[in-house]
Amino acid sequence: MRLLSTSCGCNRGEIIRGRSHRSGMIYLLFLLAIVMSCHGCPDKCLCFSQTVKCQNQDLDEIPHSLPANTKVLFVTGNNISRISVDSFPDKLEQLTDLYLNGNELESVDAKVFDNLPKLVRLDLSNNKIQSFSERAFPRNNTLQLLNLSSTFHSHSYIEVLLSVLQSGNLLQLTVLDLSNNDLVIAPADMFASFSNLVNLSLQNSSIISIQNGTLRVPPLRDLDLRDNSLRDLSTTAMAEFSLKPGLRVHLSGNPWRCNCFIDDMLLWLKNSTQVVDVQNLTCADPEGLRRQPLLQLDQSQLKCSGDMEGVLETSYVFLGLVLALIGVIFLLVLYLNRKGIKRWMYNIRDACRDHMEGYHYRYEINSDPRLANLSINSDV
Repeated sequence: MRLLSTSCGCNRGEIIRGRSHRSGMIYLLFLLAIVMSCHGCPDKCLCFSQTVKCQNQDLDEIPHSLPANTKVLFVTGNNISRISVDSFPDKLEQLTDLYLNGNELESVDAKVFDNLPKLVRLDLSNNKIQSFSERAFPRNNTLQLLNLSSTFHSHSYIEVLLSVLQSGNLLQLTVLDLSNNDLVIAPADMFASFSNLVNLSLQNSSIISIQNGTLRVPPLRDLDLRDNSLRDLSTTAMAEFSLKPGLRVHLSGNPWRCNCFIDDMLLWLKNSTQVVDVQNLTCADPEGLRRQPLLQLDQSQLKCSGDMEGVLETSYVFLGLVLALIGVIFLLVLYLNRKGIKRWMYNIRDACRDHMEGYHYRYEINSDPRLANLSINSDV
């Protein structure tokens, strides 16, 4: 029995030592993996775990030789004006988050993200993009979040944005941030290809109206329209909102015009629970209703007479300007043709003079019988 117990004790000791040896090997392998992941970290960058940060280093291009296991990459606050297919020459199979905000970026070329097959979140905010290829994203991309806030600072570049959004390459997108851009008008087919979009921010984008059908396709749950230039909401837009029962809409900070044309909107606001900041909606004009909460408006306060008077005054002023312009053009034509007109008037005067002299001659002949006989004889 002692022999058996002794042998069992030896076996237990060997087992314990074997386990500790294996644990030590695993720990060493873990440290080696960390060292290998840190190995090859680009200059002016900080690498830890699977994250690489190259921030505020005045870089003019995306650093190369990035660790192959990079999962999150920050290249922000630099001076990179263009990214192309050469920006990511090596395939980064594990990269899911890419932050390129604040780089003075102007051009995004074709196939730039082809070597990032697992990219899920992309931040291009606070740049000055003027050119954005519709082939920048591969067909089978997995992008779910795209931040383009403060990226298109001129309305003339909105066509560039539309070409990207309407390319049909962002089918998996669920979150889109277009805030702080000069959009002015959201076209009807702007979001037609986003069948999975649930969160859309159009805050502070100078939007004056929402076209019919703009928000029909996306299954939105959160829509931010704050701080734009909306004066009212069309009946079609409100109907599209109502067809999405889970939708939350933000509308504060818009200059609502409280006149007789806002009746339908007021009725919708009072009966709907979709507008989360409805208590903050106030009138911008007319002057007498400024800062008046929309929910506190009475039907008798909504008038359009003042607006019609303003329209008539504007029409009269415009008519006066048109007539004045016509008068100036007429005088200018007369001045340019003054010699011809003068010649024409002289010709008319001479013709009238000859005609009057003929009448005068005949009158004298008819009044004197002797001249009349001479005239008859001469005719014979």
